[in-house]
Amino acid sequence: MSSPGVDGDPKPPCLPRNGLVKLPGQPNGLGAASITKGTPAVKNRLCQPPPPPTLPPPSLATPLSRAALAGGPCPSVGLPLGGPASSPAPGPPAERPPLATDEKILNGLFWYFSACEKCVLAQVCRAWRRVLYQPKFWAGLTPVLHAKELYNVLPGGEKEFANLQGFAARGFEGFCLVGVSDLDICEFIDNYALSKKGVKAMSLKRSTITDAGLEVMLEQMQGVVRLELSGCNDFTEAGLWSSLSARITSLSVSDCINVADDAIAAISQLLPNLAELSLQAYHVTDTALAYFTARQGHSTHTLRLLSCWEITNHGVVNVVHSLPNLTALSLSGCSKVTDDGVELVAENLRKLRSLDLSWCPRITDMALEYVACDLHRLEELVLDRCVRITDTGLSYLSTMSSLRSLYLRWCCQVQDFGLKHLLAMRSLRLLSLAGCPLLTTTGLSGLVQLQELEELELTNCPGATPELFKYFSQHLPRCLVIE
Repeated sequence: MSSPGVDGDPKPPCLPRNGLVKLPGQPNGLGAASITKGTPAVKNRLCQPPPPPTLPPPSLATPLSRAALAGGPCPSVGLPLGGPASSPAPGPPAERPPLATDEKILNGLFWYFSACEKCVLAQVCRAWRRVLYQPKFWAGLTPVLHAKELYNVLPGGEKEFANLQGFAARGFEGFCLVGVSDLDICEFIDNYALSKKGVKAMSLKRSTITDAGLEVMLEQMQGVVRLELSGCNDFTEAGLWSSLSARITSLSVSDCINVADDAIAAISQLLPNLAELSLQAYHVTDTALAYFTARQGHSTHTLRLLSCWEITNHGVVNVVHSLPNLTALSLSGCSKVTDDGVELVAENLRKLRSLDLSWCPRITDMALEYVACDLHRLEELVLDRCVRITDTGLSYLSTMSSLRSLYLRWCCQVQDFGLKHLLAMRSLRLLSLAGCPLLTTTGLSGLVQLQELEELELTNCPGATPELFKYFSQHLPRCLVIE
């Protein structure tokens, strides 16, 4: 039912819409909310239909003689009333929609809002929702739904599955489900119309999915090619053997306690088209990294081994021989890898564009010399918490003309002299020096020579003073400086 407007005329309803943010007050659990203080008045104006065309008052109309009214000639046009005319009488001018509901204007305007803001704006009126629910405004975003948000509680205490049509209209290709069980996943598949073919990416976090649930999900959802399992401790390696499908091209497994070497064997045997693998598993050993087949050697371009504490330089040997076409490699938190392991990487993986050696405490300046000498295509290098890196290591990196992003967070031995070497790296676009305690205001001020720099992170740097930030704002106007 519509509610009365300001003048007592009915106005079309402004219905709340489903969104990606949790907004209380809507029966399906996804919520509704006003935009800002005073929003109801704004909504009344935006939802009011355009006024009818205004006709001229009788006093301004063209006068007609009595003869004309009787069918005689009309003095103003010289023709009998209703007779043929040389040209049709002009009609009222075409009405343009108000600016607030002009779809052409809205299509350009809504690009300037964040995803959360778009969720709220879609609740203003039907016209705004119609424009905002175009898939182009939601590309690259993934809805995150907790288990309790999947159901509505009925007056009798029973539950019914929430209506997810708003997500289907916006063309989302992936979902992240948090805290779900096997039953929740089955309900999602049965009630979401696009689950069988339209969903390409699924992420399950902190969920109690079992081997049976994982098998049903991947069997029913035939469109899924990207899978993430994080904090799911109820499935086993046997579940991976029974459920993984050859169509999967991207797999991420993290913080799942039952994942060890046999899981890598299942991945290598069942996923011949795997392009990206991200693995955080404390019990994976060097042996598992020898399981990759020749087909994955051609298809896999990204490998992330995160906090795999048992992996040593022998595991690195297996990686470089099994996956020679890698373009991105992370050994973050692989604390047993040394300079010799980095040398193997530099000599054998010449196509690398991204290398992450963060939290590898045994890495020294010698590893950076290997990187600088052999990895000529490298664009991103992450050295966070590599506490043995010194100014000498930075002097090696200064010769890398392709490097665009360099992360040196909490490298506690880097000093002002090392920064001078970086001033020659004109290709740098991103530089992070967060937490480097030995850098002074004088040394940091020299970074204004890097005029092409787009982002500079100086969080927790003692030498980063308010005066320095003001200096950067004047001399690096195009650079985002993170304080």
